[in-house]
Amino acid sequence: MKKIGIVTATRAEYGLLSPIIKKLNQNPGFDVRVIATGAHLSPEFGLTYREIEKDKIEIDQKIEILMSSDTPVAISKSMGLAMISFAEYFDRTKPDMLIVLGDRYETLAVCCAAMNAQIPIAHLYGGETTEGAIDESIRHAITKMSYLHFTSTEEYRRRVIQLGEVPERVFKVGAMGVENILSMELLSKEELEKSIAFKLDKPYAVITFHPVTLEKNRVEQQFDALLSACDAHPEMRFIFTKANSDAHGRIINQMIDDYARGNENAIAFESLGMLRYLSALKYAQMVIGNSSSGLIEVPSFHIPTINIGDRQKGRIQGKTVINCAPEKDAILKAVEQANAPDFRLSIQDAVNPYGDGQTSDKIIEVITDFLMNDRIDLKKQFYDIEVSNV
Repeated sequence: MKKIGIVTATRAEYGLLSPIIKKLNQNPGFDVRVIATGAHLSPEFGLTYREIEKDKIEIDQKIEILMSSDTPVAISKSMGLAMISFAEYFDRTKPDMLIVLGDRYETLAVCCAAMNAQIPIAHLYGGETTEGAIDESIRHAITKMSYLHFTSTEEYRRRVIQLGEVPERVFKVGAMGVENILSMELLSKEELEKSIAFKLDKPYAVITFHPVTLEKNRVEQQFDALLSACDAHPEMRFIFTKANSDAHGRIINQMIDDYARGNENAIAFESLGMLRYLSALKYAQMVIGNSSSGLIEVPSFHIPTINIGDRQKGRIQGKTVINCAPEKDAILKAVEQANAPDFRLSIQDAVNPYGDGQTSDKIIEVITDFLMNDRIDLKKQFYDIEVSNV
């Protein structure tokens, strides 16, 4: 059997990885080891490792790394703890491959430990760009440490190759979020209302806003602008999902809690879980915030995404996305456009640029080929491309 480690640190990350985990578990040739870390183990972020256990997926180990602060110093310390703890874990378990997703600081630290342990890394979603977040640098760093690359679009595949990765190890597979939407049986509106204990008898928006990590000291100002725009629409309801454990995420979460306590038309969750989150999108009037989900998953529901600020700047986006500045007037104007009948009609035939929903099978086919046929050689060559204009 080939031993495969899969690391997950956040609710969103697990929701995307879960179909891959379940399918790998069904293959008798693989010994799958799921490691939960980061925000999964924090009461403040909802102890979301329970969602993994609820899915009857065995967690091989829970590795605590999260500090009780979200300052840059605390994040660096968390990365240090991750490197130490995962170095010990890899030395003990010796996986044949490590699967990671995304661009978070915990993932970078884990990949450093795996690289030193000479464990080949399979990375989901290199080549993307998010110019407003430090994730941009982290993502490309993980790409250079990884052996197999799974990208969500052809443009992103070309970008990974541009970083010097050999084309034969870079695969366009689409986005796992699209597969989840097409494959999951979502809740009815009545079931969703009961599950979240919140009436959805009026048009509502799902709101997720994360810190823009390369814009210092602006998080409170930007999120206050969003809340002020919500105040201007008392006829709507608002479902907030809280920010992740990035720097200054706790500021946003405190503001969300204060707003939800003071407004009967708003409710807040540390985590909805994948089923409830996608079900909430299905019946929403619009999605507001700066999460990648607004660009990747939401277009499959043919509803508007109001994408605020620069956090997702550079990502490929479909015509369901409305971009605006993190200012009250700009957000209000975007809401007006999202509600306009002509705009809503124009996006009913919108094509999601992130794939056809067959992602997990494509990923597992490649991993199976490389592991079972001993095709891995960690002495990577740098693939040079011709550059016509420098």
